[in-house]
Amino acid sequence: MASGAKRGILERLNAGEIVIGDGGFVFALEKRGYVKAGPWTPEAAAEHPEAVRQLHREFLRAGSNVMQTFTFYASDDKLENRGNAVSFTGQQINEAACDLAREVANEGDALVAGGVSQTPSYLSCKSESEVKGIFKKQMDVFIKKNVDFLIAEYFEHVEEAEWAVQVLKATGKPVAASMCIGPMGDMHGVTPGECAVRLVKAGADIVGVNCHFDPMTCVKTVAMMKAAVEKAGLKAHYMVQPLAYHTPDCGCQGFIDLPEFPFALEPRVLTRWDMQHYAREAFKAGIYFIGGCCGFEPYHIRAVAEELAPERGFLPKASQKHGMWGSGLEMHTKPWVRARARREYWEKMKPASGRPLCPSMSAPDSWGVTKGHADLMQQKEATTKDQLRPLFNKSDSKN
Repeated sequence: MASGAKRGILERLNAGEIVIGDGGFVFALEKRGYVKAGPWTPEAAAEHPEAVRQLHREFLRAGSNVMQTFTFYASDDKLENRGNAVSFTGQQINEAACDLAREVANEGDALVAGGVSQTPSYLSCKSESEVKGIFKKQMDVFIKKNVDFLIAEYFEHVEEAEWAVQVLKATGKPVAASMCIGPMGDMHGVTPGECAVRLVKAGADIVGVNCHFDPMTCVKTVAMMKAAVEKAGLKAHYMVQPLAYHTPDCGCQGFIDLPEFPFALEPRVLTRWDMQHYAREAFKAGIYFIGGCCGFEPYHIRAVAEELAPERGFLPKASQKHGMWGSGLEMHTKPWVRARARREYWEKMKPASGRPLCPSMSAPDSWGVTKGHADLMQQKEATTKDQLRPLFNKSDSKN
């Protein structure tokens, strides 16, 4: 199907349709050996296109309507930050990511979304024109590759998100703006409602949150955004793309404060049944662009698509290999497993962690630093041992 024959993102949302996003590429590809934790940069789009292409295909098969370009942190200032050595330019990575997303989107009824995210330059107090220049370099590639719409995602500060929306809006394409905040608001204490109003006024057609918090926390946050936008007499559509991890113990900064971040988060992973609950609650809250971020695997997106199949009118292809609410277990050889082939069993399930000494909650590393703090000033040179030593000491003193 040619991309020109597809209805756009706003056409779908205006018609009251549910749009399902994809999942978390950096975390999924880190686990598969294609992304390095720390820089979290997306050179795999150019370096290992087969891995990125396959993940796109799995999300498409699971029910995703949107193939988001793997361009998270694909700005030049991030690609060269703190000694990160990448053998591809930002332009090469962004172009490769667009081509892969378009290739797979054309295998189904999916749209391509070009995405930009927060920058080290903003945290280092660079000027508005310098930060906007970084967004424009990525945007120029997205226009050249004719993506279907644009997303400004993963912003901790509403001011930087506004700057991104202003740059993207100049293209004339639909713009979504998604902040990585919870109910406490951005890193300077701007409430979710005020953030949303400011983003809509900046030109965003779709507003919401992604990453940093679990699904139900994110749904709550977007509901706060929706209420404020409506109170201000403005109109927008709403999106949510949360973590696939339980984060009830997180503060303003979200899961990056958890001591388990990023290598020991697996005990917090939501089940597919948790995801069905999330999808239903998001829809009930009036959120119609529903997807995932870090930790979301294709089976999580399949659960979202299966829960919302009555409203959408169809199941994803991946459901051919999955019985609704465990119905496939009817064919299992063991009778006690066959007894689990029912919705009631899985809805009441309280999964064990299997870790006798595992605490139910963590004490987050809430250091309270944000834009302008000396520890956040970025540099091209690799982090030195002398720079790390006081950080290690501070961390050890809190444990």
